[in-house]
Amino acid sequence: MKKSNKFLAWTIAFVAFVISSAFTVSVIKDDEGDKLIGVWEPSHGKAKVKITKVGSKYYGKIVWLKFPTYDNGSKKVDKNNPDPKMHETPLLGYKILKDFEYVGKKTWENGTIYDPENGSTYNCIIKLKDNSTIEVRGYIGVSAIGRTDTWKRLGKE
Repeated sequence: MKKSNKFLAWTIAFVAFVISSAFTVSVIKDDEGDKLIGVWEPSHGKAKVKITKVGSKYYGKIVWLKFPTYDNGSKKVDKNNPDPKMHETPLLGYKILKDFEYVGKKTWENGTIYDPENGSTYNCIIKLKDNSTIEVRGYIGVSAIGRTDTWKRLGKE
């Protein structure tokens, strides 16, 4: 075999190795990130949030409310939202976690959390402490100035 053919063969083999390694790392990273998927309960116990994955991002919506209706029997709505058009939107099914990306080391970042009790949206970081516990930190500006809440896993789906 000529030297140029050997070089070409080794180059192709090396490129194939690099591509397959990158794919393997990506699959492992996705599997780690998917540990966030499931139903979680914030520490206040007033709601349950189901976290799912759409594309490469993670979202969470309210799937249960301890008190789903007002005293008059009407469904609870997003009455505190700064956008008046949202005031009639039901809280049950409302997406409160948006656009989270798994960044490694059991951490999801670049997302936001919405607090329907005050109508505010915060930057947010989620950290998996163990398979049944996450720390959800909402903040404005820098993460050092914010509040962390511990959520417990209720199930995978």
